[in-house]
Formats: sequence, C-alpha cells, structure tokens
Amino acid sequence: MGKSENIIVDKSFKFSLMVIKLYSELKRIKEFDIARQLLRSGTSIGANVEESTAAFSKNDFNYKMGIASREARETRYWLRLIHKSKIFEVPNEYFNEINEINSILTSIVKTTSESLRK
Repeated sequence: MGKSENIIVDKSFKFSLMVIKLYSELKRIKEFDIARQLLRSGTSIGANVEESTAAFSKNDFNYKMGIASREARETRYWLRLIHKSKIFEVPNEYFNEINEINSILTSIVKTTSESLRK
C-alpha cells in the first residue's frame, strides 16, 4: 500500500525473530506456558501484516492491520508481565521495538479507517 507498509513489514518480521529468541530463553528456564503465549502473539503481528499485503480491499487491509495492532498490544502485555514478575529480564530493545510497532500500526489503522469513511 505504501512506504509505511514496507517499514512495518520489515519491523514486524525482525520483531518476530526477536520473539523467537526470547521464546527459546523462556523455554530454557522452563517457562513453557508464558513462552507459548508470547510466541503466538509476537509472531502473529508479522503474519497479519504480511497477510495484509495481499488484501483484496482496503477494508480487508484495515481488518488485518487491526488484528496485527491488537496482537502487538497483547505482546506488549506479555513482555511487561514477564519483566515485572521477574521471570526473565526482558531487554529494553523489546519494549522499544513493540512500542514503535504499536505506534506504526495505530497510525496505519487510523489513517486507513479515516480514508474508508470518506
């Protein structure tokens, strides 16, 4: 759809790789349940963003980006929970990345929603 989409495609893919790394660390310390939750939501962001690149309409695009946005918010929740519960020291780069991804996705969904109302 545009330049911002390429940014979010790249960022969400790179973030998925980061999540896989953290997932492995959590499994290593036997935190299986929370690791699976993080893996599911954290990689779902990029999967939905990728799916949006083949959307058959602007509504479909916005729907898929909306799902990605909700998954990003859930992922931020799991990261905060892991960090605050002291299960694992989550590096700041995870929070920086998920916050950027959330901002970009919020902007994309808002802009697309506004254009659909016109």
